[in-house]
Amino acid sequence: MDLTEPESAKWLPEANPISVANNIALNQLSMSPKTRAQLEKALAKKGTPEDVAKTVLDRLTELGYVDDLAYSQMFIRSKTQTKHLARRAMSYELAKRGVHKDLIEEALLDITTEDEWEMARQLVAKKLRSMKDLGQDVITRRLMGTLARKGYSGSIAGAVIREALETQNQ
Repeated sequence: MDLTEPESAKWLPEANPISVANNIALNQLSMSPKTRAQLEKALAKKGTPEDVAKTVLDRLTELGYVDDLAYSQMFIRSKTQTKHLARRAMSYELAKRGVHKDLIEEALLDITTEDEWEMARQLVAKKLRSMKDLGQDVITRRLMGTLARKGYSGSIAGAVIREALETQNQ
């Protein structure tokens, strides 16, 4: 009796590497949208040869399942509404996910400077509600830190905070 290979394995056909890679990629996409770079990384982690991964991802791109621009636009819409991230922070996050710089810039065209100011104002207004009992310098320091972590420039942060504090003190 041969112990190296189970009896049932003799009846299984060899797996087609393209089918296996396609299943891996589709499984990843079924969990959440992914960039091409994220899928490349997932396929590499599973031991998929580069040429097979490229073939599968090219086909999925052709079919519209992988679209870094659409992913970037969706990401930006989501993060502006939920996290109030500035353009700089969103650019950084998308670059971390492997989106090409040109696609990031194109996706960020939808956010104007006025939109960024308005997001900063909304974030400051939201945070100010929980800081009523603190001194103005403590409030300013905390709000500056919050806005900096969200990617806002010092000039936007300072102006928005001054504006909010003046309105609050009236």
